[in-house]
Amino acid sequence: MAGEFDLIERIRARTVARGDVVLGIGDDAALLQPPAGQQLVVAMDTLNAGVHFPDDTAPADIGWKALAVNLSDLAAMGAAPAWCTLSLSLPASDPAWLDGFLDGFDALARLHDVALVGGDTTRGPLSVCVTAFGLVAPGMALRRDGARIGDDVWVSGTPGDAAAALAQWSAGAPRDPALRSRLDRPSPRLALGLQLAGLASAAIDISDGLLADLAHLCRGSGVGATIDLDALPVSAALRAAAPDRDTRRALQATGGDDYELCFTASPDRRGAVLEAGDGAGVEVTRIGRIGSGAEVIAVGADGAPWTSPRAGWDHFSG
Repeated sequence: MAGEFDLIERIRARTVARGDVVLGIGDDAALLQPPAGQQLVVAMDTLNAGVHFPDDTAPADIGWKALAVNLSDLAAMGAAPAWCTLSLSLPASDPAWLDGFLDGFDALARLHDVALVGGDTTRGPLSVCVTAFGLVAPGMALRRDGARIGDDVWVSGTPGDAAAALAQWSAGAPRDPALRSRLDRPSPRLALGLQLAGLASAAIDISDGLLADLAHLCRGSGVGATIDLDALPVSAALRAAAPDRDTRRALQATGGDDYELCFTASPDRRGAVLEAGDGAGVEVTRIGRIGSGAEVIAVGADGAPWTSPRAGWDHFSG
C-alpha cells in the first residue's frame, strides 16, 4: 500500500509546467507570479461521492469533473485559468484509483494550461476539493450584478442533458452515452467567457439549475426576468430520453449540472453575442428578457406560465 507521500509524488509527476509558477508542489505553500495589471479570480468547489457524482463514476471522470466545475466558475467571470490546488479525501491509499483520477484531471488541465500547485491528501469518505485561480483585466470581469432592465437573457449549449443522465441513473434505466458524458465530463465554457468579457452585462454558470441560477443573477442585479422555456435548445439525446414536454422542461429548467453559461446583454449587441458564440465554438440562444420586479418567470411559447416542480438544486435538501 502506498503512503501519503507516495501519492503526493504521483500527483506532482503529472502537473502542468507554467513559467509563472515560482514554486509548486513540495513546499509549505506555492509561490506564484501574477502578471502585472491583472486581477486574480478565485473559485472553489467540493465534490462528494453520491452527492455530486454517482458512486459508480469512473475515477478519470471524477478527476475531469472536479476541475471542470471550478473552471466553469472562472468562465462565468470571463477569466483565463492559470493555477489550481487539489485536496483529496480517500477511503484508502489506492494508487490505481489515483492514476485513473489523474488521467481525467490532467487531460483537462493540459487542455487549458492549468498548473496544479499544491493541496492536501487525507483519509476519509471520497471527497475532492479544487480551488482554481484565474486572471482578468481590471474592470473586465463578468459579474452577477450588471444586468439591466431590457437586457436579453442568453444561454449556451443545451441545458438538461446532465440532469437527464442523472435521472436515468437514479431510475436504474439504460444510460444514453451522450447524456452520461455531459454529466461526467462537462465542458467549461472558458472560450465563451473570454469572448463575452466587455460584451455581456452579467453572467453565471448553470450548476444548480437554470431557474435557480438565473434567480441568483437577478438578485445580484436587483431585477427580474421572464424566460421562454420552449426557446431552450434541445439536444437530440435529450429529446429521445424525455419526449414528454413537461418532463423535458423540468430537466432543462431545474436539473443543473450542465455548467453552461447563462448571461445577459443589451439587445443592440445580439449580433456581437452570436459572433462571440461562433468564435468560441458553442451555440448561444436568446431565451428571455430582464424586467422589473424580483422574480424569474418561466413561460411557454404560448405565453402561459409554467410552474416548476422544484426550485433547483440545494445541497441540504437534494
